[in-house]
This record gives sequence, structure tokens and C-alpha cells, in this order.
Amino acid sequence: MASTTGETQTSSPSGGDSLRAYGGEEGDIRVARRRATLIDAVLELLGASDGGSVTVRGVCREAGLTTRYFYESFDSIETLVGATFDEVIAEISDDALTAFADGEDVESKVTGAIAAIVRIIDEDRRKGRLLFSQSLLSPTIAAKRMESTALFAGLTLRSAAGVLELRSHPKALAAANFQVGGLARLLAAWLDGHLDLDREGVVEVSVGLMMALADGADRFGS
Repeated sequence: MASTTGETQTSSPSGGDSLRAYGGEEGDIRVARRRATLIDAVLELLGASDGGSVTVRGVCREAGLTTRYFYESFDSIETLVGATFDEVIAEISDDALTAFADGEDVESKVTGAIAAIVRIIDEDRRKGRLLFSQSLLSPTIAAKRMESTALFAGLTLRSAAGVLELRSHPKALAAANFQVGGLARLLAAWLDGHLDLDREGVVEVSVGLMMALADGADRFGS
């Protein structure tokens, strides 16, 4: 089971030195580029984890950067992991909401949203493992998964409210949490190789289950 190990900051870059133009590239652009490199590095380590700890030094080695540049953007490995998780969630939620909005009816909206999620985690399995794999856990990842479940449940409820009549918010929110939690477990099983389905099969099963729950939405007002 993968974990992340915090390390005490031992050095930090000089503010003026780090933001000075170099080779025609402004300092803030270099900082952003190094930050993106560190995020990709930790995603690589977590996505291909064999159960070892992820450390500042290990991430820097993967990124080809010194620890000095780690601490110009992050104060700990947990902060980096959290930022990486947030970036993946933002990408998925943006694409899923756009696909949902483009649909013409309930089923096409749900299909578009789920297809967007499955496409992202299939094209970059590291992202899927970070979000869903049960073999990849740390306190930060566990907390972020709880946050993302609440986020997606809320988004599901608000999106569905535009196309379905949901008369009782508490029951509808409970159903949304059930949907999101079930979808997460299905995707985790698929990513871990426990389901012999291709991408289209995963989308088909997921949409069928989501629509079955949506068809019963009128019960939530009773």
C-alpha cells in the first residue's frame, strides 16, 4: 500500500534569484514549469507505485530537480500530493460537466459525462489510480477522496435538478452519494484489473446503473 512521507524543509530558493529572467524565460514561468514537472513526477510515482513511500527526494529525482526547487512551490510531500489530486479532479469535473451540458436528454447527458471520466482515466491510468485505486492510500489521498466524493455528489445533484424533478433535497443528495460511491468502486475494480470490460463496456454498465437510479428519482419526494 503506497504512502507518502513528509520531510522537513532544508533549503529554499532566493525569491529574487528564482524570479529573475533567464534564457529569455521569465522567472514566474520557470517556477510554473518546475511546479508542473513536480506534479507529473509524483503522479508517475503514485500511478506506478509498488507500495513504497513517496518522498521529497524521490519526487525530485524523478523530476530531475533539486529539493531547492521542490520547496519553491510546496512545503511538504503531502501538499504536493494534494495539489496533484486537485488538478486531476478539476480536469475531470470540467470535462464531465461540459459533456453533460452538451447532451440533449438525460441519458445522453449522463453518457457524455461518464464517457469523459472514463476516457481521462483510461488514457492516463496514473490519474485513475490516484483517484480510485484501493491499493494506493495515504492520509492525504483518503481525505481528498472524501472531498471529491462530496464534490461530485453535489455536482450530480445540481446537474440532475436541471433535468429531473427532485423534490426532497436530503434524499436526493443521499442518492447522489450512492451513485458517486458506486461509480468510484466500479472504476477502481476496472483499473485494478478485476473487470474484463473495455472502455465502452464500462461506460455502458455505468450509465445503465445511473439511469436506473435516475428513473426512481420521483420516489425521493415521498
